[in-house]
Amino acid sequence: MKRCITVLMSGLLLVMAAAVNAGTPATTPDSAYFDNSGRDDVLAGGVKMIPITTPRGTFHVWTKRMGNNPKLKVLLLHGGPGATHEYFEAFDSYFPGAGIEYYYYDQLGSAYSDQPKDISLWTIDRYVDEVEQVRQALHLDKDNFCLLGQSWGGILAMEYALKYQQHLKCLVISNMVDSIPQYNEYANNVLMPAMDQKKLAVVKKLETEHHTSDPRYMAILGPMHYEQHVLRMPQAQWPEPVTRSFGHINEQIYTLMQGPSELGASGRLLNWDRSKDLHRITVPTLVIGAQYDTMDPKYMASMAKKLPHGQFLLCPKGSHMAMYDDQQVYFDGLIGFLRKMEAE
Repeated sequence: MKRCITVLMSGLLLVMAAAVNAGTPATTPDSAYFDNSGRDDVLAGGVKMIPITTPRGTFHVWTKRMGNNPKLKVLLLHGGPGATHEYFEAFDSYFPGAGIEYYYYDQLGSAYSDQPKDISLWTIDRYVDEVEQVRQALHLDKDNFCLLGQSWGGILAMEYALKYQQHLKCLVISNMVDSIPQYNEYANNVLMPAMDQKKLAVVKKLETEHHTSDPRYMAILGPMHYEQHVLRMPQAQWPEPVTRSFGHINEQIYTLMQGPSELGASGRLLNWDRSKDLHRITVPTLVIGAQYDTMDPKYMASMAKKLPHGQFLLCPKGSHMAMYDDQQVYFDGLIGFLRKMEAE
């Protein structure tokens, strides 16, 4: 028994020492993390339907708070455009244990939020204004507000920071480059030449003919691209939150802005480029890239160097959904960054 206690105590001391050496407090959530005192979302379990004013009228977007931490509140911006918050549910396995307050949020047009059909609403500027209205409704400010955007959400996070960084404590750009032309260049010059060219020609032909609903399309593209660069496991084994989120994607928004596939962008985002503006983002920023991503990991590393207070995290086994296929590296690095921000 004494030996067991000694081993347990030694292990605990090692964990605490590792946390101190990494510069991150060895904290776990106490009762304060679950304290809902004074919250106006208690009845709905943390959910708020936030009214959003747009040029086409007022609509509502869905948000859900998890936890309580006055010094650190993370708003999650999902990808797509037109996907949902659901694939972020892996964060439930890590953020509560780290004492991080975080918010799920379905952008306008996404599953839990209103879904107007007016295509004039799907612009970057309007989405940025939406995020600012969400921030105000959630009472987030420069003393606690961290914005995390993944994929398309990374574009939205960069754009928000360029316009409203006075409200930010920190920023996380996950699996997104600062230039769609560069994204397309990497797809054309690196990813596609490595594929089976006969199969790729069939995919390209189906895209050109607008037949991406043809069963052959995903039958080829799934194992050849999605299982290699989007989430590196057989699609039949993809985590349920991922398949649920992808199943809820708003195809109108996605196709209009991104295009029909992940083989580069061909929609309204085609010419988006903030590579010369990134230096204007002065808040502490973590850029997360992955070795097998649809985005060039070396380019993402160079983005961190453009940022006055940037740092880079590489997920060596990960792809575009590195929070799943290189999960431990992703969350260890992310939580380490956030805890340092919390302490400042």
